[in-house]
Amino acid sequence: MTSTREILEQVQSGRLSVDEALDQIRGLTVEDLGYARIDHDRVRRRGFAEVVYCEGKTPEQSAEILARLAARGESNVLGTRADEETFEILRRKVPDAEYHPVPRAIVVRRGTERHIGSVIVLAAGTSDLRVAEEAALTASVMGSRVDRVYDVGVAGLHRLLRELDRIRKARVVIVVAGMEGALMSVVAGLIDKPVIGVPTSVGYGAQLHGLTPMLGMLTSCVPGSSVVNIDNGFGAGYLAHMINELGEGAHGHRED
Repeated sequence: MTSTREILEQVQSGRLSVDEALDQIRGLTVEDLGYARIDHDRVRRRGFAEVVYCEGKTPEQSAEILARLAARGESNVLGTRADEETFEILRRKVPDAEYHPVPRAIVVRRGTERHIGSVIVLAAGTSDLRVAEEAALTASVMGSRVDRVYDVGVAGLHRLLRELDRIRKARVVIVVAGMEGALMSVVAGLIDKPVIGVPTSVGYGAQLHGLTPMLGMLTSCVPGSSVVNIDNGFGAGYLAHMINELGEGAHGHRED
């Protein structure tokens, strides 16, 4: 893939006109497929490639976008809410693509693997794992070292208390919970690290498809916690990695 520097050097040497160079530079930042405009400049601006939300797209569309991102080789590539049909189509173009069935995510690993800091993902119950794994995979693919503690909901508080020392060692904590969503407040009140709550749509009727835990988390009286949207493990994982990366700057080094 031609870089901006190479294009400018070709202009300097007279091998490209200014107009030709401008056309090529535009292609480096936005690639128009007709049904999608891929933001290839996202890596420079945000440090990670554009993430593809596959649900609602055809398998062919999602696979093509993922393949184009992978071809750049600038960053790991992530597709969320993907099905196996999308993965099978992509694998014909990108043989090293991976499918993670629990979070329904596709990963293509490009560039140097990083494992910085520490993000820990807590899930209240086994039914919350699809969202918890989406959060964990997102943070991991972006470069964070991720630990998992599952099935530690408030119905059996002793299970959580046994893991407190392990939880306190993390730089950022993600708490995934459905039903009434009480786990986030409990955890945030016991530790001195930022906590990101993820309400899930797991629960019976009055749980209102995630609205009840979301409102419970939003009205928590414990400072130092924040909340993402219902079932949004991706958003929590992304935010956790960004916070974790800021901690690397504060410590002045990266952990291998």
